[in-house]
Amino acid sequence: MKRGAIIDFYARLAADNPHPETELAFGNVYQLLVAVVLSAQATDAGVNKATRQLFAEIETPGQMVALGEDGLKAHIKTIGLFNTKAKNVIALSQVLVGAHGGQVPQDQAALEALPGVGRKTANVVMNCAFGAETFAVDTHVFRVCNRTGLAAGKTVLAVETKLDKATPQPFRRHAHHWLILLGRYTCKARTPECWRCPVADLCAFKPKSPAPKGTPA
Repeated sequence: MKRGAIIDFYARLAADNPHPETELAFGNVYQLLVAVVLSAQATDAGVNKATRQLFAEIETPGQMVALGEDGLKAHIKTIGLFNTKAKNVIALSQVLVGAHGGQVPQDQAALEALPGVGRKTANVVMNCAFGAETFAVDTHVFRVCNRTGLAAGKTVLAVETKLDKATPQPFRRHAHHWLILLGRYTCKARTPECWRCPVADLCAFKPKSPAPKGTPA
């Protein structure tokens, strides 16, 4: 996609949603980190349902460590892979208490060094909590970038690298949120709803999906 089309692409998404935010519910940076770790292979809605009571009780890494793995499992058992996630959340909380004074580090490498925290999770935290211009590539972003031609790549890292290079100001801060929301609600995996997509004419995907019968013009 050429630079002029990229600017137009983001401008339209920005016009629809000037200040996009994560759909994960949290009250502080630590809770955001936990929520993102729990969201792997799970929906934001499912995570929010599971963490509603958890976050009412647990606000700090120290409190999470005191809750313990079994106590955490009781809260998150409705989330996929909850056993592994509980183990990782307790472990990362112990590291935060022992090595970071109970605070979430504002540093990409330090975040990625935490148990259960990969590059995507670190990117989300850096962006949402600290305002960094990072590009978290989940399944939605990967699909949208390849399908539209915005930043095609065979791997997550390749797509992230191309996005970082291609995305201009003033769109860098919110780019990954616009792309996630586009993929989640419009550019869906099985049947993209091209007929109502604000950037359909800029998209390389063919053939475009027609509007369902009976849809108002």
